[in-house]
Amino acid sequence: MSTKEQGTPARSATADREIVVSRIIDAPRELVFEAFTEVQHLSRWWGPEGFTTTTRAFEFRVGGEWDFVMHGPDGTDYSEWITWTELAPPERIAMLHGESRDDPNAFESVLTFTPDGAATRIEMHAVFPTKEQRDEAVEKYHAIESGRQTLSNLAAYVTEIVRKGVEG
Repeated sequence: MSTKEQGTPARSATADREIVVSRIIDAPRELVFEAFTEVQHLSRWWGPEGFTTTTRAFEFRVGGEWDFVMHGPDGTDYSEWITWTELAPPERIAMLHGESRDDPNAFESVLTFTPDGAATRIEMHAVFPTKEQRDEAVEKYHAIESGRQTLSNLAAYVTEIVRKGVEG
């Protein structure tokens, strides 16, 4: 640390390339984690409000891929691709997320699942290759609000599962 930085709070080297969204979900951690790991769950809640998801391929393992299309409420289709880079059930999922396998603008994302009493705190932490890509995601694609809406959809979905008592 240089002299002029002393006494200032530590700032991540990637802070200007990050988006962090979190939410407390009133469901057990194992169930919230499962909702991220099984395609029959993901297809029911993934994406912001008004979006639906069609999965083309899904293999949940390190090195496995999720190839899918998000259908926007205006009829626009968005090709998406995720590969899982780290799995630590039920605590952590790391992934690379882009439009396709060879997307040079793909970003890294880490999801953490932390118990909070009987509930679960989920945090989505995305790091983009550049500040400009992060800013474009926020400004053009409303990434922060979309992330909040996605976690809201997840919360509603798992809360309904708990309410119905049909876990699994």
